[in-house]
Amino acid sequence: MDVSTFYALFSATCFTLVGLWWNVVQGHAEWLRVPAMRRIVGGIYLSFLLPALMGLFAQVGGLETPEIWRISFVLVSVAGCLSTVRLLGRGSRDPAAARLTLPQFAAAVVYVLIAVVGVAPELAGHIGLRPIQAEAILLSLLVLIGHGLVWRFMAGEGRPGAEADTAAP
Repeated sequence: MDVSTFYALFSATCFTLVGLWWNVVQGHAEWLRVPAMRRIVGGIYLSFLLPALMGLFAQVGGLETPEIWRISFVLVSVAGCLSTVRLLGRGSRDPAAARLTLPQFAAAVVYVLIAVVGVAPELAGHIGLRPIQAEAILLSLLVLIGHGLVWRFMAGEGRPGAEADTAAP
């Protein structure tokens, strides 16, 4: 597949996932009333929005102007990593949210790798890929992790107060 086609489809898909997530959240207004829950919902939102933005920048820069996507990938990845680490720190104080720790940690690692490839694109050549291809793989992993976060959250794992959902009357 052509890399520019991949990023066009990828970005559109991620923006669709953002819309779907907000549709789910809209049906659960109570999630936004509790600060811990609002942070988790926002973190899941970012797990689709940030890759979508990077996909847009990859289309704008493409192979002709790699500086555009490289700089944007680094900046967006730093923002994603910082917000994820912040969620991890808050989750350590909330036993329910601690169940989201593994996928959030994995997301932080992937954000770091995206930034590293943006800063040192020659590293991708060591595994036989062009930098923009390596980033595509990492972004796909990031969205996969986002799906895992949604699944765990919707299944009640990592959702503050989820124990009350399953408690017998």
